[in-house]
Amino acid sequence: MSHHGIAEPYRRRQRSGPYDAIVVGSGIGGLAAAALLAKHGRRRVLVLERHYAIGGYTHVFRRPGYEWDVGVHYIGDTAPGGLMRALFDDLTDGQLEWEDMGAIVERIRIGDETYVYPKGEAALRAELVRRFPSESGAIDRYFALVHRAVAALQDFFATKTFPRLIGAVVKPMARRRFFRLADRTTREVLRELTTNEKLIGVLTGQFGAYGLPPSRSSFAIHALVTQHYFGGGFFPVGGAGRIAAAIAPVIRAAGGELLVNAEVEEIVVERDRAVGVRMAEDGAELRAPLVISDAGVANTLGRLVPRAVAERHRLGRALDGMRPSVAHACLYVGLKGTAAELGLERANLWIYPDEHHDRTAEIAADPAAIRFAYVSFPSAKDPDFERRCPGKSTIDVMTFLPYDAFARWQDTRWRKRGAEYDAFKQAIAERLLDLLSTHVPQVRGAVEVAELSTPLSSRNFTAHAHGEIYGLEHTPARFRNPFLRPATPLRGLLLTGADIATAGVAGALLGGAMCASAILRKNLVEAARSGGTRAAA
Repeated sequence: MSHHGIAEPYRRRQRSGPYDAIVVGSGIGGLAAAALLAKHGRRRVLVLERHYAIGGYTHVFRRPGYEWDVGVHYIGDTAPGGLMRALFDDLTDGQLEWEDMGAIVERIRIGDETYVYPKGEAALRAELVRRFPSESGAIDRYFALVHRAVAALQDFFATKTFPRLIGAVVKPMARRRFFRLADRTTREVLRELTTNEKLIGVLTGQFGAYGLPPSRSSFAIHALVTQHYFGGGFFPVGGAGRIAAAIAPVIRAAGGELLVNAEVEEIVVERDRAVGVRMAEDGAELRAPLVISDAGVANTLGRLVPRAVAERHRLGRALDGMRPSVAHACLYVGLKGTAAELGLERANLWIYPDEHHDRTAEIAADPAAIRFAYVSFPSAKDPDFERRCPGKSTIDVMTFLPYDAFARWQDTRWRKRGAEYDAFKQAIAERLLDLLSTHVPQVRGAVEVAELSTPLSSRNFTAHAHGEIYGLEHTPARFRNPFLRPATPLRGLLLTGADIATAGVAGALLGGAMCASAILRKNLVEAARSGGTRAAA
């Protein structure tokens, strides 16, 4: 019997094969690469996941009466005709349904004022001008710059799927146009448009979606995330677990397999070519002509590739000047009463003490100092939730925390980290509950479950050494890094996922499409876009 209906445990597998490719990690980047290779190249792909569930940050976990999504809070560009919708339809043979979050996507609370991001670019512009009437010119220039940056980014990403030398020659103007904006920080660009700090604070109210405040983030990532939600926010019907469940049959249809509890110890290299992987549990070698890593660039080049090989190919240069993205804590709240009964909205809620996000992002280890939170209401977004969890509702409350505050417990075991750690967690949970009940007062008296994940939870389940949630930081330097592309200097080894594209589920999905495009030598992103456009028409 399959594990959670999606994958077999490694120790129970019947050895089959041969495989055309092995994918290390089953996050959306790994699943997307595998499914696209299966569907468009008829490749047999073996997906290996160290965790007990397939899906990476798209997986769900359950407690009696409750279910939570760990990383999917909303996805943009998923209306019929949108690129993300087209890619997901391609990956799943159209077996994934999406629910529109409605007219309001975000509520941005800055101090005691609330600003909204409505669905639709025209509606958002009108709302911003209504709140900042003297800034209409700056707001118009802002939207123009966002579109310019995203158009240049799309051309820039296309060059990453070409062989390196061809990529440098093709579309050089697009690369120059892209770097003119990507080399600058979000704050630098916005300060040229306006000196109104409150407006800058509102325009960057989603900075938590990519993990860097305005003075450190590349304007490219800000523009991409902002535009991503212009058409509204969407949530998978049936919860995030439906994503992996809908992709798996496409991988299997071409003879592929998905295995859980299947940790890879090392990538096997012979004659300077990746030829397979060595398993941690039993030392077995599983071989294929292509190895695709969704484990992140730092894990892949710094840990999975044998050290002598990494040194010979100078793979350490890939991480020069790169830092891991931010770590976080998430309080998973379970409530008695449905979302409708409790009056929970679908719109996300961002809570900031003031408009100075750079100061807010200087995160302290003291739980009492937590003043920023992102609040998501998944049970309100998913029309199928009440069928699965009748009479209940859920809320996720997230904040950023420094990994260093948890490092002394990093060698302890999950759920057995000691009383001091448990007390620290409890203090963080109480602070987040306090923020939640202050800003969503109807939850008072309804909370039945409140379970906190920490950066060590992320480290445990994703193997990211610093519990980072967005891979490498999205600074201007990141977009200049020549290693963040599907091809690596090691023949037979390719990269997929967020690190070669951008943050989040959509970024990791795009990374998977770029990886499969590079292998099959066809632009699967454009193919999906044109196919999706035809389907929408």
